[in-house]
Amino acid sequence: MPSLFATGHEFTTVFGRNLLAEIPHFAHRPILVVTMPDLWTKFAAHFRGEVTPYLVHTIDGDELSRELATIPPSGSVVGLGGGQALDVAKFVAWSRRVPLFQIPTAMTVDAPFGHRAGLRYGGLVRYVGWAVPEAVYVDFDVIQSAPPALNRSGICEVFCFHTAHADWRLARDRGRTEPKWPYDERLVAGARAVLDGLWPHLDDIHAVNETGIRALMTAMRWAGASFHNAGWNPRHIEGVDHFVFYALEYFTGKKFIHGQPVCLGIVVGSLLHRDRAEEMLSAIHRVGVDIRPEAMGLTWAQVEHALVNLRRFVQDAGLWYGIAHEAEITPAFVADLRERITALYGPWPG
Repeated sequence: MPSLFATGHEFTTVFGRNLLAEIPHFAHRPILVVTMPDLWTKFAAHFRGEVTPYLVHTIDGDELSRELATIPPSGSVVGLGGGQALDVAKFVAWSRRVPLFQIPTAMTVDAPFGHRAGLRYGGLVRYVGWAVPEAVYVDFDVIQSAPPALNRSGICEVFCFHTAHADWRLARDRGRTEPKWPYDERLVAGARAVLDGLWPHLDDIHAVNETGIRALMTAMRWAGASFHNAGWNPRHIEGVDHFVFYALEYFTGKKFIHGQPVCLGIVVGSLLHRDRAEEMLSAIHRVGVDIRPEAMGLTWAQVEHALVNLRRFVQDAGLWYGIAHEAEITPAFVADLRERITALYGPWPG
């Protein structure tokens, strides 16, 4: 997909089948596979020889730093999984200066294509490190073996451009853009081209067919690399959409499938900006991302608490200026949000 501004490259990405089985034949030995317990059980048979698994149990940056000394040395790191495993793989590869190979097992986030690891420090997200993989291997069989809901949820990493741009325009109009991130229409146009290019493939993404996998992963490849390629400027790729996710995580202490709270944040942000909210909600539903709180293990009361306190959260966290900094979200707003979502998705069963 076109980029109108990028001065950096996007990660080498390989699409195909039986790619996972080839990794042990060329990754530098001994191999450290950074993955999750359930995924290692599922895919361990593909690895033979000098291979050691590291099963991720935390994304707390301080805890990981302490744990590095206990992880066996390796000639390479293979990240196998979703966002957490791939981010920890980046952190380990960066810390040890060894080659990195990334194998996403679902299309949940753009983490395979980002240079930094999204870890938690004091409960807040910080992006640390620098790791460029030798390649990202998108194995159709591996992706299609994941639950469809996980794969569909990755649409959030591109749909969020919509609310990010609205936030950035608002900051420009209020004179509140950061000196290091002045509003840049070229960045907005580049991101918009990627978003518009994905729109014809929503049904393929819902079906998780090869066309849908290629379309979404190619768009996420651009999204993941563009943070660095824009000079570490996140303004054109995320805003209130992700802030809602961070607030829900912070106030509830729960972990989520990334795309659900971010897609909820896209709808919230679109409503607050009065910018294509019904269209964005309809597209999220069409792809098949369930943004009802109950689908995330939440209650509407928990969502209301996070949203009503969103302004305080973004101010305390020092997040960049947008609609969350000035909108007063009321219980009436949340009631309207609930009505819109329930009308489209139906009431939660039971």
